[in-house]
Amino acid sequence: MIYLDIQNNSAVKRIYNSKTLTDLAERVCRGEGLRKEVELSLLFCDDLFIQELNGRYRNKHEPTDVLAFEQEAPLHTDRRLLGDIVISLETVERAARGDRAAMRQEVLLLFCHGLLHLLGYDHHKAADRKQMQEKQARYLEIEFEKVWH
Repeated sequence: MIYLDIQNNSAVKRIYNSKTLTDLAERVCRGEGLRKEVELSLLFCDDLFIQELNGRYRNKHEPTDVLAFEQEAPLHTDRRLLGDIVISLETVERAARGDRAAMRQEVLLLFCHGLLHLLGYDHHKAADRKQMQEKQARYLEIEFEKVWH
């Protein structure tokens, strides 16, 4: 079971579906072999907020589309605490040129990408990047060529 806490602090509204995101998280976690209950949070924000985080934690003073932060699990819990995913809906809106259907697809892709980071994947090397892209395509049930993150 997935416990997903979603907050939207962005001015962009009605761009995601909680059930769709939870179902995707369950599909990814099951596919990655997680058998215990999982908890994570998702924050939708604006460019200014994500730029501040990007500067503080990655020393990159520019907005980005998604960030993922692993969390330490508290002692004596039956749940695995994965961490936090932060997505800038302003960046999503700009990338999709305001097309709301494209924005919804981008949110799913970014959420999946962030979740894979929380599960230990990265894309620093070409082989690792390809592996992440293949997993994103499989979990999102899209063609590999449509995965650009």
